Amino acid sequence: MKISHNWLSEFISTDLKVEKIAEYLTDIGLEVEGIEAYENFRGGLEGIVVGKVLTCERHPNADKLSKTTVDVGGEILEIVCGAPNVAAGQIVPVATIGTKIYDKSGNFFEIKEAKIRGEKSQGMICAEDEIGLSENHDGIMVLDENRYEIGRKFSDYFEVVKDSVYEIGLTPNRADAMSHYGVARDLNAYLSANNLPSEFEKISSQKIDSEGISGFELEVEDAKFSPRYIGAVIENVEIMDSPDWLQQRLKAIGLSPINNVVDITNYILHGVGQPMHAFDADKIQGKKVRVGTVPAGTKFTTLDGTERTLNGAEIMIKDGENQPMCIAGVFGGQHSGVNSETKNIFLESAYFDPVSVRKAAKHHALNTDASFRFERGTDPNIVKTAMTLAIHLIEEIAGGKLKGELLEFYSEKIKEHYVVLRYSALDEILGVKIHREKVKEILRLLEIQILNEIPNGLELAVPPFKTDVTREIDVIEEVLRIYGYNKIEAPQKISFTPVSLNLQDQDELENSWARTLQSSGFNEVMNNSLTSLKDETDAVKLLNPLSGDLEFMRQSLLEGLLENAAFNINRKNPDIKFFEFGKIYFKKENYEERKQLGILLSGRQFAENWLVPKSATDFYYLKSYVNLLLSKLDVEIHEKALQDGRFSDALEFYSGEKTLARLGKVSPKLLKEADVEQEAFYAEIELETAHSLRKTENFKLKEIPKFNKIRRDLALLVDASVSYSELYKSAMGKNIEILQSVNLFDVYDGKNLPEGKKSYALSFELLNPEKTLEEKEIAETMNSLIKTFEKDFGAELRA
Repeated sequence: MKISHNWLSEFISTDLKVEKIAEYLTDIGLEVEGIEAYENFRGGLEGIVVGKVLTCERHPNADKLSKTTVDVGGEILEIVCGAPNVAAGQIVPVATIGTKIYDKSGNFFEIKEAKIRGEKSQGMICAEDEIGLSENHDGIMVLDENRYEIGRKFSDYFEVVKDSVYEIGLTPNRADAMSHYGVARDLNAYLSANNLPSEFEKISSQKIDSEGISGFELEVEDAKFSPRYIGAVIENVEIMDSPDWLQQRLKAIGLSPINNVVDITNYILHGVGQPMHAFDADKIQGKKVRVGTVPAGTKFTTLDGTERTLNGAEIMIKDGENQPMCIAGVFGGQHSGVNSETKNIFLESAYFDPVSVRKAAKHHALNTDASFRFERGTDPNIVKTAMTLAIHLIEEIAGGKLKGELLEFYSEKIKEHYVVLRYSALDEILGVKIHREKVKEILRLLEIQILNEIPNGLELAVPPFKTDVTREIDVIEEVLRIYGYNKIEAPQKISFTPVSLNLQDQDELENSWARTLQSSGFNEVMNNSLTSLKDETDAVKLLNPLSGDLEFMRQSLLEGLLENAAFNINRKNPDIKFFEFGKIYFKKENYEERKQLGILLSGRQFAENWLVPKSATDFYYLKSYVNLLLSKLDVEIHEKALQDGRFSDALEFYSGEKTLARLGKVSPKLLKEADVEQEAFYAEIELETAHSLRKTENFKLKEIPKFNKIRRDLALLVDASVSYSELYKSAMGKNIEILQSVNLFDVYDGKNLPEGKKSYALSFELLNPEKTLEEKEIAETMNSLIKTFEKDFGAELRA
């Protein structure tokens, strides 16, 4: 949101500098993201003077250039000019040496003494577009010799406007500050509460005079659509350009002036926060204005010339024949709008239901200045004030006159929010005790009425314009904003109570997995849950998406992680180790959502180093991490081949009948779509399933054994179809007390082996925590394992 410093000064007077005001605005929650300078003439016409062309002759070395001498008030300059209309005797604007000439984008070049085709040039005779007067570049600007004095500053003949514009990052809860008046009100509260110079005067309704009877009627079909509506008929207006001061106000905040009536409604909207709309009164059939709905499917053409199909839920402004004229609070209609032929207008100021306005704006993908305010909640108490201000301006600028009385509907006054503020709660939240009189002062400055003082607190009435202040904690935040966050000292000592580890908590499992991955060099990412999909099967689609790229809820974490990978690879960071906790969404018989952990690997296993050989990430590297994480569940896990279009090769881990994880090599098709030109490996773990299967009752701490482990190796020749996991489960399934672990450290399936065979090299760690193992026990254990392998798998011991 843009706020003009000059415009702000209409409501609040202070001698503080712009930078200091920006600092204070940020302190009270209206974060100033930047300050930009505004000038109605780029450069403020600095360095441009009035001159007279004394001589003009053809350039000796260029057919399209002229060599001139120009008197700029006691000094004669030699200037080479390319304009076709330059001639001796003309009064012209001259940019002298050192002047900066700006283009439309704000870029500039500086006028310097130069030689052009061999002839000296000491300035530039200007066209209108070069000094920001218009878009005209047909030739140089020729001035009236009776008005302009030679040698005088060109800026003396124009009102040069300089302004500073604050760019405020307005948060959704600050509907009260969606105008210059709202920002001034908040700033004044802070300055006054902190004894800083400030003068602020509340706006109020203006006295208005009317003539005769308008003949118009107003009907609001349902008060829920528009609890308050005011209309006014103004006759004999003259539609023309707005005066310069009004145009400059709008231009400073990035708005383009249209005509005096429309500009006044925009001035009121951005000035005091009340959206308004002007209709051509002569186009309102039956001289009746209705506020209600129209049947679904009704066609309606808006001001931008687009024909829209109404859904029947929009609040519509209609004429006496029930023909729609405007989507209330969102966008006007093409037929009823004000144009250069308009003579009489119907002016609207209203409070519309925020929810209805938001739904209409989202349905039709219309985001206007009016809908931005209405859907967050405007001030119902300023509706009439804004109307009287607008009428005065229209009568002054457009020459119209109010006809008849105001047409007003206000079925039931919108009440203030009743809130009880306890001093004890205020002290507890702030951590300091603010003097009670200071608290009351701040509340009054914020226009929060103190209804009653109660033991240890206050009963308050919060004005409707503070739409987000409805609870005690909201009032406390308001007090703290104005008192000053910077006045609350950080405690020097932090106290906390240690709590026991809760293994039943799913967050604890997530945190444990996250710590494990982070300690192994992984980086956690967070991606948007909204995406675009090519295959919409079982997809959850948003009714009102922000854009076509964000209209579906994601069905996998993989696509987002691949985008992260592509972003990093394109920036010379090809070694990818990412993980993400997030939800995925489906619509089958019912809506479903599941939380997963996604892991993506690509590039090298280890950073490039002369000590470590180059080793590319592979499927087994990923599998080792998945096994590590799942081992924390203490459940029996099985694996099987998986057919999944996202992978070229994949496995599924399961326990019982529940899938725990899927992992594999990402398919070339997905990699190409994501613009990833290197192999990638992805795993997804079903978080809720893992938590439900997790065993926590066996969690025990053990002493470090006093005796050393013993290692023995076996080289087994087995059928090629036998997997290592089968051998592992067979060995561990014998429940040999001294067998601590089994590990595969080599696989060989090359020459010198019988066809259909392969060799596994396994290591076995043996330990008796009570004593040193004897060779006899070790031999018995290894012989037992060999016999098991021979029996179950037909294994042969290799030398």
